[in-house]
Amino acid sequence: MWSLHPSTLDRQGLVACWREALLAQAVLLGRTRGYTAHPQLDRFKTHAHPEAAIGTYLAGIQEEATSRGYRFDATRIVHAPDSDRAAGGLEPIPVTFGQLGFELSHLRAKLFQRSPEFLAEHAAVLDATDEFIPVHPLFCAVPGTIEAWERT
Repeated sequence: MWSLHPSTLDRQGLVACWREALLAQAVLLGRTRGYTAHPQLDRFKTHAHPEAAIGTYLAGIQEEATSRGYRFDATRIVHAPDSDRAAGGLEPIPVTFGQLGFELSHLRAKLFQRSPEFLAEHAAVLDATDEFIPVHPLFCAVPGTIEAWERT
């Protein structure tokens, strides 16, 4: 699951992120036995409101999909953000600049292979430096190296 803003993902990346986040939601709600040890889930599990956090994550992906004309079923989000959380009531999850840079580099390599036209169209955003890397609305960028849970 990407820490980057969903607008940085091509069609394949957006669909894959949606599906993986739905699976993460099932894990956090205790609805599946698989995937429970995935290291990225730790950042949701340690949040004060894990179900709301994954709901906010999914809502960000769904919003981007809708803006592109895709139909991701918002009713699959069990704990969709409410107006209080949308106004800033949900604590953001910190993600390090090192992690964001790692993800951006990894994404660029993927896009180079499978979606060079998307990479070219979004070059200005995908060539961002630390201070300007677009982050998913659930996260806030903080100083630091690659996250301990990342598999490098």
